Amino acid sequence: MTGDHYDLAAIMEGAGKAGAGAAGGVPQGAALIGLVEAVLAGDETARRRARRAVREALGDAAFVDACATIASFNAVVKIADGTGIPLEAVKEAATRELRAQLSIDDLAS
Repeated sequence: MTGDHYDLAAIMEGAGKAGAGAAGGVPQGAALIGLVEAVLAGDETARRRARRAVREALGDAAFVDACATIASFNAVVKIADGTGIPLEAVKEAATRELRAQLSIDDLAS
């Protein structure tokens, strides 16, 4: 743990809210959210603009890390969700409070 505090509720604010509030206290979070939204939206102009913003704000290495993270979640997490892989008991217990705070379990219904 870094000791830093982030507003994880910002995760649940929804697409199109990449402003400072949606960044959840993450440095350059708005640029990172913009990149995620541009990649998932499939708009080449938006992707180009978002790639440039992240590279200028965080540098090339962080841009590559951000792209790898987006790719991982876009593939691995969707596969796990699509196949119905259950949440392990230890992870269920460890994330119970966070999932309740963010109403994540409500998404299944």
